[in-house]
Amino acid sequence: MGNKPSLISKGRYELKFRGNKCLNCEHPLDISDKYCPNCSQANSTKKLVLKDFWDEFFSSLINYDSKLLKTLYAMLLRPGTITKHYVEGKRITYTNPFRFLLSLAFLYLLLFSYNNNFSNWDKAAEKLKPNMTSDNPISLDLVSGGVLGDSTKIKEQVSQSLKEMDSMGLTDVPASKQIQYLDSLGVFNGQFVENEARKDSIMLADPKTYFKKLKNKSGVGGLVSKMEFFSNMIQRDSLTNYEEAQREYGVDGALSSRIAYSSTSSLLRVIKEPGSFVNATIAKLPFVIFFFLPLFTVFIWMVYIRKKYTYTDHLIFSFHNQSLLFILLILSLIIDSIFKTSSAAIFLLIFSFYLYKAMRRFYGQGRFKTIVKYIFLNTIFAFLALFVLIGLFTGSVFTY
Repeated sequence: MGNKPSLISKGRYELKFRGNKCLNCEHPLDISDKYCPNCSQANSTKKLVLKDFWDEFFSSLINYDSKLLKTLYAMLLRPGTITKHYVEGKRITYTNPFRFLLSLAFLYLLLFSYNNNFSNWDKAAEKLKPNMTSDNPISLDLVSGGVLGDSTKIKEQVSQSLKEMDSMGLTDVPASKQIQYLDSLGVFNGQFVENEARKDSIMLADPKTYFKKLKNKSGVGGLVSKMEFFSNMIQRDSLTNYEEAQREYGVDGALSSRIAYSSTSSLLRVIKEPGSFVNATIAKLPFVIFFFLPLFTVFIWMVYIRKKYTYTDHLIFSFHNQSLLFILLILSLIIDSIFKTSSAAIFLLIFSFYLYKAMRRFYGQGRFKTIVKYIFLNTIFAFLALFVLIGLFTGSVFTY
């Protein structure tokens, strides 16, 4: 691992600072050794100064940029070639495919979040809350301890009906007439109103006794009942943690109860802050990609099982192509932000053609075989991506 004198750098790597043994592992060194062949530490006896850190920082930056430019050139203009070189051992010229993909994923998601104002969704959700004010006589007569008691579901029904009545100009008529109108819409379904009002009244009047009855319930029905209970209590008393629920309502420490509380709390937060939820979920995508691509690569390995390539070779191929997709999507976002247009479809079309060329060049098969495998693998990719996204958003809803 020695370096020739013609390649000697300046600073603390000059010949006059070279030692005859490594200061770290004491391995014998020659004056031509820039680094220790045993532990890779720099062969220098010079005391460190701030200038050394400054020089090494820019040296590393320039070296990375040089690799970056060569990687981008090969990736953009020669589909499949960069992967072929990499698996053949010609790696020093290119950046690490795993680290490169992670950097691009973070950059893309940062730009995506910046270009999409998800924070405005939080404001929209705030405006959509039911407006129970004195301007709506029916809301005071029916909801505030009147005909309907404290039933949450009925409140929602009445709130929706009030919006319809407002659009028809019926909110200025007496409350008795409004009740008749709501009754004609089927809002006051006798038994439903009675049961819901009774259940909510008992729950809010004596939460401890109500929850004791829920302890005997099991399965999905028991979990849903507990979630309904916690939903009412969180909205009424603004509970902040599970321990507070245990003190206030005598909630047990069972796993199902903890799951019900956490899920309910997360769901209410998602409803209240949909924009923040989407941003938080999108932030997890780079990590999801690193779990998704190894799974998808299994199908590539199966399709090309007769080829000499290992699973890792196929994985590198996946990482390189995914990196190219992120590069194109980043360009699309930049163009869209400048020209106020939508160019994603064009860049996705370019990537589709690029992927076909990359498969042909890397695996070296004919057009027909490549097209068949191209269609099959993209179909598998679409289904896997759909399931992963559904799983990600579902999991995020209950853990937000």
